[in-house]
Amino acid sequence: MKDSTDHLANLIATMATLRGPGGCPWDAEQTHESLVAYLLEEVFELIEALESGARADIKEELGDVLYQILFHADIAAGDPEDPFTIQDVALWVDHKMRDRHPHVFADGDARTLDQVIKRWDEIKAEQKSERQSVLDGIPEKLSALARAHSVIKRAGDLLPQPAKEVAQAPATEPELGEALLALVALAASQGFDAERALRTAVRAVESRVRQGETDRK
Repeated sequence: MKDSTDHLANLIATMATLRGPGGCPWDAEQTHESLVAYLLEEVFELIEALESGARADIKEELGDVLYQILFHADIAAGDPEDPFTIQDVALWVDHKMRDRHPHVFADGDARTLDQVIKRWDEIKAEQKSERQSVLDGIPEKLSALARAHSVIKRAGDLLPQPAKEVAQAPATEPELGEALLALVALAASQGFDAERALRTAVRAVESRVRQGETDRK
């Protein structure tokens, strides 16, 4: 028989208990700002689990990220000037997804993947009409590689097409920066994720180092 327990509601109640009277002092004193480092850590641990493919790890790390989201929502619910709850968050993103998928929930006619992406970008531009640049909204805390990818993707035809070859052996740090940017642009033009590619390569190096250390013992 399928378990009918509302585990999400139970987790929300657990959070409320921990942050409520008689709960955990540490949980009660946290703020949006104090939790940023924990959120970043949990997101990167989830990425690690997703890329390793370990199902148990994925479930655990999804839970940790979900808990961070509920934590921030509980803090927001107590804001004296502009409170909102996790239900408000869910309502907002549900409306957002339905608005941006008119080919599913309305009378939109996008059918191919390219049409869907084009229409998504158009709707997003309409909803974010207050933005002055296509680059507005890119988080400043992104890593340099991820930020470069976002800038190149957003800029589209405002930037020249990436060269098929990237200059070798830059002589200065600015030249190195230009070479790295060109490499990210080339990767993006071929549908590659430079950030993920580098993470994978670094893991391979770490594996070789650890194996080398073991072989020396």
